[in-house]
Amino acid sequence: MSHEFTDVHDCTCNNLRKAARAVTQYYDDALRPSGIRATQFSLLSAIKEFGTVSIGALAEESVMDRTTLTRNLKLLEDQGLITVTPGTDARVREVSLTPEAYEKLALAQRYWKRAQAHMAGKMGSDGVRHLLRSLAGAVEAARSS
Repeated sequence: MSHEFTDVHDCTCNNLRKAARAVTQYYDDALRPSGIRATQFSLLSAIKEFGTVSIGALAEESVMDRTTLTRNLKLLEDQGLITVTPGTDARVREVSLTPEAYEKLALAQRYWKRAQAHMAGKMGSDGVRHLLRSLAGAVEAARSS
């Protein structure tokens, strides 16, 4: 294994965080007309994929600690976009979308698609595919510690 990346400018964490901030700012701006932010769009989209999902499973899928996730879910609940209910096991809380969330997501999807097309246009399709593979590898590497 090579350990040639010893300069702080090569720090994986620092560079991922910088990229994440820049891309998040771009998507936040792109999604602004829909009334939701990139993080909210991602969470609502994940919940939509699951249908109904436990907070634990959503935290795992989102690679987000439960405290941060709960704070984000509270904002969505306050906006009337999700419901949080007890699961069949009293220790589990389940999250599902409200009808308003489906409408909000449909609107946001149009802006998200434009942002996606912009990123693909700037990075190229191969660049996007390579980035997504690399990011999945980074998640896996971090989780295997």
